[in-house]
Amino acid sequence: MFEFLEVLRSQSFMQNAVIIGLLASLACGVMGTYVVVKRIVFISGGISHTVLGGMGMAYYFGFNPMHGAVVSALVAAVVIGLVSLHYHQHEDTIIGALWAIGMAVGILFIYKTPGYSVDLMSYLFGNILMVKRDSVYLLAFLDALIIVLVSLYYKRFLAVCFDEEYSQLQGIGVVMTYLLLLCLIALTVVILIQVVGIILVIALLTLPAATAGYYARSLIQMMILASILGAVFTTSGLIVSYGPDLPAGATIILIAGLAYLVATVSKGLASKFRGGLGKKTP
Repeated sequence: MFEFLEVLRSQSFMQNAVIIGLLASLACGVMGTYVVVKRIVFISGGISHTVLGGMGMAYYFGFNPMHGAVVSALVAAVVIGLVSLHYHQHEDTIIGALWAIGMAVGILFIYKTPGYSVDLMSYLFGNILMVKRDSVYLLAFLDALIIVLVSLYYKRFLAVCFDEEYSQLQGIGVVMTYLLLLCLIALTVVILIQVVGIILVIALLTLPAATAGYYARSLIQMMILASILGAVFTTSGLIVSYGPDLPAGATIILIAGLAYLVATVSKGLASKFRGGLGKKTP
């Protein structure tokens, strides 16, 4: 612990890592809540894995891979959103196909890039300790954009998440609102890729929100608690992984997963205990 604090005080790479973790926690707390409530984890997974295609193409043509990630994530969100709305019977198959195609395209472009080949593992599993300052600024901007748009469209998102038919009767543009929601989730995916990579991004997007859902009584409370839990998971993951030199992303997900399991079991035991007391009450 003291060794970690010393490195945090003196080394910019660890400072960047902690900042990225906090930025990611805010985004995943807010948008992860919508993913859990709306039950669109599979759609979010399709978006996240399609992103590798855009990153590979950007790297091949000499651009920043994160810029390719933003573009491909937004395109994937719109395409998958339209598929979900208009081809519901074949939704799983089409999203699964896009998921696989995106990964394959990314791997092919990265493989064919001339010169030094980028470390594919850093994209797939993340490398939060290697994040540079310019990426911090980009993710801070994306974070601010997500918060502003969620604040402006909060009631619309709420209506679409819980009752689409009623939203249509109220004159809310369900299609555009749903696509905007998916685009914000796509931007959140780009942020989280820097922390845990493409493979584990869905876990960090959903676990803090799912854990918070056991204790929150409103959507706002769930978002706030999920953001706090995300900050705890990312920071503690950095601390735990630093000493034994473990992969930070995997450690963060392991801590988040254990916390979710503990919350699930404790909630179940508490419900059984209350049920038992209710039966004994005359």
